[in-house]
Amino acid sequence: MMKRSVKDYIILVLKGIGMGAADVIPGVSGGTIAFITGIYEELIDSIKSIIAPESLKHLKNLSFLSYFKAINADFLIAVLGGIAISFLSLAKLMQYLLSNHPIFVWSFFFGLILASIWFVAKTVKKWNLPTYLFFALGVFIGFIITILTPTETPNQLWFIFICGVIAICAMILPGISGSFILLLMGKYLYMMAALSNFNLPVLLVFLMGAAVGILGFSHFLSWLLHHYHSATISVLAGFMLGSLNKVWPWKVVTQTFIDAQGTIRPLIEKNVLPSTYLFENKADPHLLWAIVFAILGVILIVFFEQILSKPVSKEVDIKEKLGL
Repeated sequence: MMKRSVKDYIILVLKGIGMGAADVIPGVSGGTIAFITGIYEELIDSIKSIIAPESLKHLKNLSFLSYFKAINADFLIAVLGGIAISFLSLAKLMQYLLSNHPIFVWSFFFGLILASIWFVAKTVKKWNLPTYLFFALGVFIGFIITILTPTETPNQLWFIFICGVIAICAMILPGISGSFILLLMGKYLYMMAALSNFNLPVLLVFLMGAAVGILGFSHFLSWLLHHYHSATISVLAGFMLGSLNKVWPWKVVTQTFIDAQGTIRPLIEKNVLPSTYLFENKADPHLLWAIVFAILGVILIVFFEQILSKPVSKEVDIKEKLGL
């Protein structure tokens, strides 16, 4: 079995950076990026193996190198390292872009997710009545999540821990944004500020919750992918389609709230047509550039699917590497 090369690991880090960049946007899922870049199932299986009995037996024997090999540690370090780089470097940039150029940001991710649905759906081996029904269920659930109303919630560390547990489960699901779940729980801006200011206690508690959530949820998701692959993928593709309601670029705020810091924040937004966004019965001056950014999102997905979705080393047998 041939090991991955330095180039392979650089590509994995770049994929992780892409996942992290998506996860800091409310409405876009890092799981979507993992899926379209061809690392989704390996990522889920690798995370699952961290506390799998066949992996833990190496720790009991104090064989740390064998344990790292059993959990595919080199792969996890590369991808999670990329995610960390993205979180630490892009938090402030995303806050700036969403505040100053929201239409362009949402247009880019609308095109990105729209193109992703096609490529994810292609991985379903056979479309039949059950898979179409699961797809419709995913669309329904994804849409319902996007229309839920955010709330103001406590800043105590116990609640931050719960946010970490729930948000990380959403982050690894294509189509369901962990950032949007944080927004619904009233903690998106709070966590973005914690990242920007490097609020270590808050970040550590959130990460502890995320670790508990992902280790537990990855077992369930891995089981679904291995036993009900087509049904699971069709639901995930439906999630992605349903989530497009959240990333529609043109919105008007219909209700606001005042957060704990006394800042007025949008609470409920309504999707509108481009012609009614700024000027009634007039063309939105942002429309042309919005279309350009949406097309760029589509092009990026096509690039990922054609170039980066290929296994980084054909000689690497994932199941063998994980000891399955």
